[in-house]
Amino acid sequence: MDNVYRPYFDPEYENLSLRINPPRVCIDNSTCKDSTLVKVDSVNKPGILLEVVQVLTDLDLIITKAYISSDGGWFMDVFHVTDQQGNKVTDTKTIEHIEMALGPKGHSVTTDGVKTWPGKRVGVHSIGDHTAIELIGRDRPGLLSEISAVLTDLHCNVVSAEVWTHNMRLACVLYVNDDTTCRAVDDPIRLSAMEEQLKNLLGGRDDGGKAARTNFSMGFTHMDRRLHQMMFADRDYEIDVVTKDTDYAPSFQPIITVDRCEDKGYSVVNVRCKDRPKLLFDIVCTLTDMQYVVFHASISSDGPYALQEYYIRHMDGCILDTEGEKERVVKCLEAAVRRRVCEKTSFWLYVMQGLSLELCARDRVGLLSEVTRILRENGLSVRRAGVTTVGEQAMNVFYVRDASGNAVDMKTIEALRKEIGHTMMLNVKKVPANAKEPESSGWAKTSFFFGSLFERFLA
Repeated sequence: MDNVYRPYFDPEYENLSLRINPPRVCIDNSTCKDSTLVKVDSVNKPGILLEVVQVLTDLDLIITKAYISSDGGWFMDVFHVTDQQGNKVTDTKTIEHIEMALGPKGHSVTTDGVKTWPGKRVGVHSIGDHTAIELIGRDRPGLLSEISAVLTDLHCNVVSAEVWTHNMRLACVLYVNDDTTCRAVDDPIRLSAMEEQLKNLLGGRDDGGKAARTNFSMGFTHMDRRLHQMMFADRDYEIDVVTKDTDYAPSFQPIITVDRCEDKGYSVVNVRCKDRPKLLFDIVCTLTDMQYVVFHASISSDGPYALQEYYIRHMDGCILDTEGEKERVVKCLEAAVRRRVCEKTSFWLYVMQGLSLELCARDRVGLLSEVTRILRENGLSVRRAGVTTVGEQAMNVFYVRDASGNAVDMKTIEALRKEIGHTMMLNVKKVPANAKEPESSGWAKTSFFFGSLFERFLA
């Protein structure tokens, strides 16, 4: 056989620009009196904006302003950030993590990776060997309870989970392991049985012709990132006459426009909506999933509202020429704004007739199944949920409302408290009586602490 000679290309050539000009990250606490400036300079690369926003969002930082520019092959961003209490970021570990994740040592990590550091919750963390389960299908009251019951019957322990519902669709990512070995479930026969039962539970194909899906993975995924991808692929932004929700309060209605910048050849997307944490991440995530590149952007908060302006092009260099493209972008961004907050909500002010239930307990097999069963039997429907396990403690948050749409009264909460028993810490948050009160006025809170569990949490 004749030898075939080909020119040699250094496999590291593509990373040459990054090695010559590594990313530079500056954390500035002196320039602005009420926020920390995070400045990122780097060679431009696909997905870099989402990567930066994801790192800041995963650290529970609030982005109050941002100026983004990535034209000419160079990426330059300035983010004004605070912690959850509105203070500057002064924690040494947080600053070191930002510098490590976005600096020279972290530039090779993709946006699908999970960056963690000890003592801080970032994405999926400290859960050991696990199997990731992705479910999407038509939502209905009690579905989460049925899903968790199936997993319990199959001897699977739910270590971490995130559940979103939007436009009558449910998407969730669950991390489970074997309840005896605490290792990932990797037996093909067992996984096949699990998939079949979950698909039957989700109903196969619903009235709208959309197929329910169950996927398994042994690797890590970023939950919020994946949930956006799943909802987008499921086309949850398409609302028909039957499922369209017309109950949104006027103050929660996002205003999204798409215009054309003739001079520079960009499409300009403007978003004005109720401000909340993770809003920037949700919008950038959706634009990325739609294959659009953000070249310039300006993000700011005007009182309770967020004003965001994006100069974008499609990855092929084209702008949005047709009315159909513009309408699709508007619908997808509206869905991105609303997915995380469900109906009639802002981040801090949940549904007018709804509640946020926070439960803390020692982790055990079947805990999620038991709690969701109790919620269902007390007539409460779960609109969104987050399940996290840290060490031996399970910390669950459920956003609920009455299954019939009526207000959740305290008699239901009292019945819920009695049913839960003496092994959990339950914190109930309810919106103020006057929904027009500013969010800073706080929530009415009712807390129930049982046994010595609360003392252990304070220790």
